[in-house]
Amino acid sequence: MRIIIVEDETTAVRQLETLLQAADPGIEILARLESVHETVKWITTHPAPDLAFFDIQLADDTSFSIFEQCEVSFPVVFVTAYDDYLLQAFEYNSIHYLLKPITTEKVSQALQKVRQLERHFTAGGLHDFLSARKEPVAYRSRLIVRKGVDYAPLEVGDIAYIFTDHKISFARTWQGENFMVDQPLSELEAQLDPAQFFRANRQYLVNIRAIRRFKSTDQSKILLELTPEPKEEVLVGKDRAGVFRVWVRG
Repeated sequence: MRIIIVEDETTAVRQLETLLQAADPGIEILARLESVHETVKWITTHPAPDLAFFDIQLADDTSFSIFEQCEVSFPVVFVTAYDDYLLQAFEYNSIHYLLKPITTEKVSQALQKVRQLERHFTAGGLHDFLSARKEPVAYRSRLIVRKGVDYAPLEVGDIAYIFTDHKISFARTWQGENFMVDQPLSELEAQLDPAQFFRANRQYLVNIRAIRRFKSTDQSKILLELTPEPKEEVLVGKDRAGVFRVWVRG
């Protein structure tokens, strides 16, 4: 794995390098950068790394300004001594957020998230997803649904989420109506725009517009608050939490 480190404290750079090598001896450090200016220059003149560790507080600005000055098409782990920037970090390419002091275990968890994301995006690659450089794909604009014995077209934009109940799929509208769909969730996931719908778990395929808010749980899962309110809690598992954070950022 090829990594860049953006950190203006020499001691912190050395410590992070040591922890990275302990977590994965095969890691290659491509660059050690100390400022926003230096980082922007490096990113615009080199191929993208597999991962970057950005300290948030740099000498010339916060590392968030890097995203405003150039395209960052690779995943980023933010590092800081404070948790004040947590929500802001997830507006960018953050897949993880490390609070100092950093340990080998924390670094290993961050690396594992990157590997999980790469496996998930095997077709186009994680870098292509983050930079949004995809070929146009024709996704379904409506579904054929059932209400009793009748069939009817339902616009995808009218669907808040799709869920399964006793192995039967139902599309729930913004008005709270449920319509049966004669397709499994796995098929629907492949046919609907992934920028609009996210497979939260085995039971729920969620429209981004249905997510009112979300929060992390003690088990490293993510609890979604949806509208209309579902009859049960909707949790994103810890194995999908990193993917969700990348997706919800847009």
